[in-house]
Amino acid sequence: MKYIRSPIIVVMGHVDHGKTTLLDSIRNTRVALKESGRITQMVGASYVPNSIIKELGKDLTKKMGIDLIIPGLLFVDTPGHEAFTSLRERGGSIADLTILVVDINEGFKPQTVESIRILKENKVPFVIAANKIDLIDGWKSQNTYSLFESLSNQRENVKQRLDEKIYSLIGELSYYNLTGERFDRIQDFTKEVAIIPISAKSKEGLAELLILISGLSQKYLKDRLYITQEKAKGTILELKDVKGMGNVIDVILYDGILHVGDKILFPTIEGIKETKIRSLFQAKGDGYEHKKSISAAAGIRIFAPNLDKAIPGSPFGVKGGIDRKELEKHIHILTNELDEGVVVKADSLGSLEALKKLLNEKNINISKMGIGTITNDDLLFARNTKTKVILAFNIPIKKEILSNQDVKIIWNNVIYKIVEMYEEYTKELEERKKKMIEKIGSPVKIKVLEGYFFRISKPAIFGIKILEGKLQDNTILMNKEGKILGSIKGIQKDGANIKIAEQGDEVAISMDKIILGKDINANDILYSYLNNEILNQFEDSNLVKEIKRILIKKKIKDI
Repeated sequence: MKYIRSPIIVVMGHVDHGKTTLLDSIRNTRVALKESGRITQMVGASYVPNSIIKELGKDLTKKMGIDLIIPGLLFVDTPGHEAFTSLRERGGSIADLTILVVDINEGFKPQTVESIRILKENKVPFVIAANKIDLIDGWKSQNTYSLFESLSNQRENVKQRLDEKIYSLIGELSYYNLTGERFDRIQDFTKEVAIIPISAKSKEGLAELLILISGLSQKYLKDRLYITQEKAKGTILELKDVKGMGNVIDVILYDGILHVGDKILFPTIEGIKETKIRSLFQAKGDGYEHKKSISAAAGIRIFAPNLDKAIPGSPFGVKGGIDRKELEKHIHILTNELDEGVVVKADSLGSLEALKKLLNEKNINISKMGIGTITNDDLLFARNTKTKVILAFNIPIKKEILSNQDVKIIWNNVIYKIVEMYEEYTKELEERKKKMIEKIGSPVKIKVLEGYFFRISKPAIFGIKILEGKLQDNTILMNKEGKILGSIKGIQKDGANIKIAEQGDEVAISMDKIILGKDINANDILYSYLNNEILNQFEDSNLVKEIKRILIKKKIKDI
């Protein structure tokens, strides 16, 4: 049997630009319209049926030349980046179309830019909902869902202000090699990004928005929307522990029909797991309704045994209807660990993939990746890495975790901001290291030359050879037992004072607090004294390891 499913719509945009308000407005249209057709609140999604869209549109469908054949629209309720990146099929997004919400008065912000980058990378079509037109100077909100009807009641200077703000958005789109235009002025929707002025608060423009995305979905994505297979496939949004039931998964079903009793496959960090569905649920009012079977596209809750290791953001499917090898690819991202690098934690597998890609582009190594909040095990692991850094995207972090002194935690809800913050942090470390080296020196190993004792003490002046590293003024020296001998007060090479001596140089140095023949003898091997905190700023070379061993032996001896 061949039938057409509802398009899956994801709402994205910068914080406070109106994503949640828009979703709330869409959900509440049934109440305002007093329609018998209902907008179903599904698990992780809201379903707007064809009847509601037609009622909202009325004459608009004829005016815009759209004949609605899709059964409705499925809006993913989790607004923002995390929802989009968690919805994937075969490495690409299963979102059919995206509404990018932009405050028409503020224009593009960091999360707007990130959303555009993600949409372009995944080749997902999108429209811009230019929100908050009710805040345009002089705008008088009308009791209508129609933008056209509202515009007919606005003064000419207000219409002009609206156009100016739209042209500003068109200009911002051009920075990203995109062409945009107000939706009713577009000749070819495949070449231009449609901008729909709306007010999520007053609901003006909501009719045009729903009609347009319905029309665009069925015109340009029609083949994608046809379901021809019976066996279901979907994406896991969230793993939850529900009182009285145990573990359940909230999912988006994007293909086929799911039945109670179906055996489903899903990836875990331990491999591909199989389980049998015991119950299916759809949200209804304040509770949940049992279902024997559910067709795509839908947001649903699944109860089954052995779900405790399911990975949020990963695909699942009915046994025999999904490729096991494809599922195994999603496990690899969580098990690909390097000896050196940062620890990465995120809210979903999709977010991890997006962050991993950005870090790889910047040649930033990753030691370990995981989903969910930062644990004490993560801190312990990060403590033993060279970077001692955890990058966290869009996850809750406990105060006691943040207050730790040993690991740097960099958190943000904008992925590229995390990378920028890490780069800034590494620059700060480099600057700190540079100043530290200028003040106390870097790792160095020297040999005291026989026959070159020029002055025994106060200050002692003698010849040395640089075996490894660099020697500079103020370097504190210790012997091979870890005894601190004092700091260098001057370096001379060929009779001239110098600041730094390189590996292989033979130079004369002066020190205040030692006596030659007593504290230092000919052929002695000496090292720069640096504590572990300072040593950790340098590459883990053989010299650094040698100095660390001396310090450890000295510490054990002193106990």
